[in-house]
Amino acid sequence: MSIRPARITKVLSDSIAAEIGFDVGDAIVSINGSQPRDLIDYRFLCADEFLELEVLDTSGKTHHVEIEKDYDEDLGLEFETALFDNLIQCNNKCPFCFIDQQPPGKRDSLYFKDDDYRLSFLYGSYLTLTNLTAREWERIEAMRLSPLYVSVHATEPDVRIRLLKNQRAGEILEQIKWFQERRLQIHAQVVLCPGINDGKHLEQTIRDLASFYTEELPTVTSVAVVPVGLTRFRPTEDELTPVTPEKAKEVIIQVQHLQQEFRQKFGYPVVWLADEWFLIAGEELPCEADYGDYPQIDNGVGSIRLFLKQFEAIADKLLPAKLSAKIRERKFTWVVGNAVELAFQPILQRLNSVAGLAVEMRALSSDYWGQNISVTGLLTGHDLLLKLQGQDFGDGILLPSVMLKHGELVFLDDLSVEEVATRLGTKITPVAGVEELINVCIREDG
Repeated sequence: MSIRPARITKVLSDSIAAEIGFDVGDAIVSINGSQPRDLIDYRFLCADEFLELEVLDTSGKTHHVEIEKDYDEDLGLEFETALFDNLIQCNNKCPFCFIDQQPPGKRDSLYFKDDDYRLSFLYGSYLTLTNLTAREWERIEAMRLSPLYVSVHATEPDVRIRLLKNQRAGEILEQIKWFQERRLQIHAQVVLCPGINDGKHLEQTIRDLASFYTEELPTVTSVAVVPVGLTRFRPTEDELTPVTPEKAKEVIIQVQHLQQEFRQKFGYPVVWLADEWFLIAGEELPCEADYGDYPQIDNGVGSIRLFLKQFEAIADKLLPAKLSAKIRERKFTWVVGNAVELAFQPILQRLNSVAGLAVEMRALSSDYWGQNISVTGLLTGHDLLLKLQGQDFGDGILLPSVMLKHGELVFLDDLSVEEVATRLGTKITPVAGVEELINVCIREDG
């Protein structure tokens, strides 16, 4: 496996790297004689007090740099990728895989499926454990890479093999025991596919995973149950059916019953439902206390409750009774997925309580993906152009940045924010989080 030099994309100001004179575009070849395979190796190697770096500058010239620093002190560098060797590819054929539910003709990178334990450790992405070699299992143990985030889906071997289309998928319980024996931890997820891993299979999976929970050191620290997401581009032979409101209500009752049982047994619910279940069922979200420390927030478990909580706290500090005298009356259009339309009404009402400020919500479904109920993060430029053409947006559109590719002003369908803004004839302002949403509404240059 080839290891590429670690290309630098940012040098933090007032850092060791800035003081030495590192530049964007330079690349680290080795640290104390070892080539870092990834960001994990880089952090481990850079923890030492004495470093000898082999560096390749932008002209291709090699330099040897010696650094003396405090133990664990960061150099202040960021890189173009977390992996300096090849990404571990996924060899599963999961019918619900979002990569396989995209339209043809897009960039090659959009169809690349990873199953990399390093991305799981660094960023909380999910892996199946079916693609790990013996060497990688050894590295997880040696470097104590914990917790990892594991897509379990089912613990019964035949059901999991059916879902992943991989004979190695049936080893999941033995693999979790491997983590238990080494006192390493995982967070688990179950993507529920009606008619395949629901009902008695879901109960078996949750009970099997909960058996690895102990108060002293749980191996399975949390389980998230997520509804399968389907698009109109999925293969016709995938044997999948969408989650109906009736099915969502059934799953909510089933999982909440198990939560109550585990609370009594462990003092901890162990398993949580993604917010989408309640949105699909048309039911109220659980109260804030039910989510604890939000162990599965990136899986959509409690993300709406947390957003509402954060909004209230920040709104109390930032939102004025009326706009500044320097600001004329202001109107914005806030675009969200229709799945959160009702849940976000308190936010809308609070924003509109500010004298001089008018915010109108446009809650959209995704025609692009063929979904009647859509979360905000899956809306595309196509959807905005189809649903919003010819409308009055006031001072512009407030666009949640979760709709955009990470680090780019581009929607999931490859349309740019600039192109969509031009075709709609308005300004589009991406907003990341509650504070930015509020500040754009009230600041003088908003």
